[in-house]
Amino acid sequence: MKLSADLIAFSARLGHDFARPELLGRALTHPSMSSPSRPDNQRLEFLGDRVLGLVMAEALLHADKSATEGQLAPRFNALVRKEACAEIARAINLGDALKLGRSEMLSGGRRKDAVLADAIEAVIAAVYMDAGFEAARAVVLRHWSGRLAAVDSDARDAKTMLQEWAQARGQTPPTYHEIARFGPDHAPEFTIQVQLASGEAAQASAGSKRQAEQLAARALLQRLEAET
Repeated sequence: MKLSADLIAFSARLGHDFARPELLGRALTHPSMSSPSRPDNQRLEFLGDRVLGLVMAEALLHADKSATEGQLAPRFNALVRKEACAEIARAINLGDALKLGRSEMLSGGRRKDAVLADAIEAVIAAVYMDAGFEAARAVVLRHWSGRLAAVDSDARDAKTMLQEWAQARGQTPPTYHEIARFGPDHAPEFTIQVQLASGEAAQASAGSKRQAEQLAARALLQRLEAET
């Protein structure tokens, strides 16, 4: 199998030259595009999730030799959760290389966190099957290095941190309100406002309410930190 121009470009962004290019093609095939002659990426995603987990667990142990299991667990979760994987996928424009069925494409599949996260895990498995664990580890560390360096600040989600900030000052938990919704039904974008009882507020927009709430909470936390 020869790679198409878009898959060659993606392979370069990924940082791995495939000896078995059919593995990359399969890793980027969403179930909506599968057929008896074109297997999808679900089995590879299952494997890639485990490879990613092992690489991240190993990296965290090496990075902090005195950390307890209780300290390592939230860091690990921050590195392997779906939102983090989807952000890595977006950073290398994985969505542009995905093979999607028409309905999934029209519903905004190239932007969905779940689709992108599953695909990047499948790609990790493809690298592992193509060239072994060391090659897969090199690819993962190349793209996760920034997150590893900042993992302490990412280990607790922004909504939890903001709620703890408010409670520590005797305030009620922050409230979240949807103030706008844009775009078609198949690819909406939500604008969420978070507000504290003391009046401070911030807004953010994203493709899901959950993500918009997290971004709004993070924006408010950054503003509060700057003011103090």
